[in-house]
Amino acid sequence: QVQLVESGGGLVQPGGSLRLSCAASMNMFSIYTMGWYRQAPGKQRELVASITSSNYSIYVDSVKGRFTISRDNAKNTVYLQMNSLKVEDTAVYYCNAALPNLPGYTYWGQGTQVTVSS
Repeated sequence: QVQLVESGGGLVQPGGSLRLSCAASMNMFSIYTMGWYRQAPGKQRELVASITSSNYSIYVDSVKGRFTISRDNAKNTVYLQMNSLKVEDTAVYYCNAALPNLPGYTYWGQGTQVTVSS
């Protein structure tokens, strides 16, 4: 009943840009808080950015000024624009949807690989 389909991952050189997309198939997409997480090999999954139904967004310090999260409720899609990419941004990136006051209702995408390398 709920599915998150990601696209846009790939290989990019340091300093380059990439835009990730997450298309959601669910009822009432607009009420969910949407987020992007990432997990590098041997490390814990961390929140990269999130955006609420009212377009309030937060970012992990390491990506502030470089990444931008946005959503298009008409398309049931959330985006992560990644600029000035660094090698340390290399990770599997996951799309997440969650109801603000119901932590048990959380959904995940399949993950997409982002590799930043020369």
